Amino acid sequence: MTLLTDRAWSHRVSREEFEAFRDSRSHDGARYELLEGEVLVTPSPGPLHQHVIRRLMHLLEPALPAALAMLPAPVDLVLTTREGETVVQPDLLVAPWTGEISRAELGPALLVVEVLSPSTWRRDLGVKRDAYAAAGVEHYWVVSPTLPSLTVYRLGPDGGYREVTHVEGATEASVAEPVPVRIVPAELIR
Repeated sequence: MTLLTDRAWSHRVSREEFEAFRDSRSHDGARYELLEGEVLVTPSPGPLHQHVIRRLMHLLEPALPAALAMLPAPVDLVLTTREGETVVQPDLLVAPWTGEISRAELGPALLVVEVLSPSTWRRDLGVKRDAYAAAGVEHYWVVSPTLPSLTVYRLGPDGGYREVTHVEGATEASVAEPVPVRIVPAELIR
């Protein structure tokens, strides 16, 4: 199988090829995603990245309706876009939760959160954001731990994201949906 590098537009892999490739490397600790036929390999996130996700989960959990599940990476989110199937592992996702725990299934994602890092920020703000929009994920939040900041996007009628809120530092964001919550970016990194 051909390994891909950034912008290797002339070589694409199918979902089946991707799954076989990922299965053959299941114990290496890396994160594998399939985006528009391109295999993306990301190193394990750092401590600050994980701390921000933990803090976000702590804030969101009390306000989460029982019909919704919140899951951190690594969990596959399969998106269908014009380019075909995409398999991503967002840092945090909120989706309808159906079935019993032993046979739980997720419905379509309502919210995807990405925490920016030096190795992923271009993808998170570019091709991954575009893939989430193309698949109809209504809410997309981006957290920058280094600034710190929070940007909240909502899917517009044209199928693209529109910025709803952007706050930095000690400024509080009050978000109404899909989970009502107040977030202060500086508190996510303390």
